[in-house]
Amino acid sequence: MTLFYQPEGRLRLTVEDRSYVTVKPAWASPLSHPRKFLSLMDGKGKEITMLRDPESELSPENWALIQEELRRRYLNGVVIKVLQATTEFGATYWTVETDRGRKEFVTQSLQENAQWLGPTHL
Repeated sequence: MTLFYQPEGRLRLTVEDRSYVTVKPAWASPLSHPRKFLSLMDGKGKEITMLRDPESELSPENWALIQEELRRRYLNGVVIKVLQATTEFGATYWTVETDRGRKEFVTQSLQENAQWLGPTHL
């Protein structure tokens, strides 16, 4: 399995004698099984293959390319520090420092819509 960009910005995949012009990685179960079960799909969204443990199944070079694509696809930021949180009329206004810089966002009905996923993950 070989992953590469051609043209620049378009991830391609070659497996033995078969080539896929567009490859899109997607986590099958990102919350319950983070970093496990990665689907590689073609440009039409049809699954090419499912990797149970992509980090160990892919070469370091291929894993680096997949990680870059996942970073672009999933715009998740990791909150490093909460700088300010203010609640008004059921809305909570947040100012936070993330791994992608300083961000501001609003959540509605925090008590109803937030779930603890673990001791440090809300």
